[in-house]
Amino acid sequence: MRSFIKRAAAVLASAVLLCCLHANATEEISGAGATFPYPVYAKWAEAYKQQTGIGLNYQSIGSGGGIKQIKANTVTFGASDKPLTTDELKDGDLIQWPMIIGGVVPVINVKGIAPGQMVLDGQTLADIYLGEAKYWDDPSIVKINPKLKLPHQPIVQVYRSDGSGTNFLFTYYLTSVNSKFGQKVGANASVQWPAGIGAKGNEGVAGMTMHTDGAIGYVEYAYAVQNKLSFVQMVNKAGKTVRPETATFEAAVANADWAKAPGYYLILTNQPGDKSWPITGASFILMHTKPVDAKASKEALDFFAWAYQNGNDAAKALDYVPLPASVVAQVKDSWKQIDLK
Repeated sequence: MRSFIKRAAAVLASAVLLCCLHANATEEISGAGATFPYPVYAKWAEAYKQQTGIGLNYQSIGSGGGIKQIKANTVTFGASDKPLTTDELKDGDLIQWPMIIGGVVPVINVKGIAPGQMVLDGQTLADIYLGEAKYWDDPSIVKINPKLKLPHQPIVQVYRSDGSGTNFLFTYYLTSVNSKFGQKVGANASVQWPAGIGAKGNEGVAGMTMHTDGAIGYVEYAYAVQNKLSFVQMVNKAGKTVRPETATFEAAVANADWAKAPGYYLILTNQPGDKSWPITGASFILMHTKPVDAKASKEALDFFAWAYQNGNDAAKALDYVPLPASVVAQVKDSWKQIDLK
């Protein structure tokens, strides 16, 4: 009898343990997509788990991957730096909203050039990625940087090899300032680059640039700071030279009218203003309006609401720009489109 009781107790304990493990396994929000916002999402996730016990499993696989995964219902939310059009949202039964704003920054690995010492304009940056400016002492670069001692060193263009919103923002900007770039390459999440070497994700581009002499790449600013890369100053639409930082990202979004942007489709590159950083963009969240798992979707929305309320300091520390309170209120109101029943 005692043996039977012991066996029964063991079985019951095992069942309780399995139930607990299963409960803990479900306390995790699943998402995938853009590498652009990954540094701040990781910070938010760490703080949120400490407060709530609920984790975030976010796969930093690029905007293209995030769009594919949310459409396939393999994650609760997708993330993309390339906003979907209203037609694309309708076709996928999706809703999107901006979560955070940041800047795409050219970074270089040229011996003797410190962060912020080099200045480029959009026309010259496009020529570099077209392969027309082949050396760092090209006359077009020397003209903008007359005081720099530039080497006769081949330029190695590093680009995103995966479908990415960072690609989209970068190529959208270059297309707007250089007609030849628009004709030969165009603006998209994935393009055929005429020169250079590819790397996956902002992480990959940062790493490849850091380890390749003479390289130039483009990454979200947090990656430039974290990897101590030499960022480039840019000449903006107003003809002013600006540094990548929170203030210049904020200046670029000062005129953004989200209320008049259907489906929050708004691209923030090449904005007017003396202080505007020219390659600024928002990162968007994508969710189904009729989710397969309403509970998981509610948990994701709780996380995003918490991030809007409590994540601003972490965002600013990484030089992201939080959304204004008025826009956050609009976004939260739009969540009513998601059926959580």
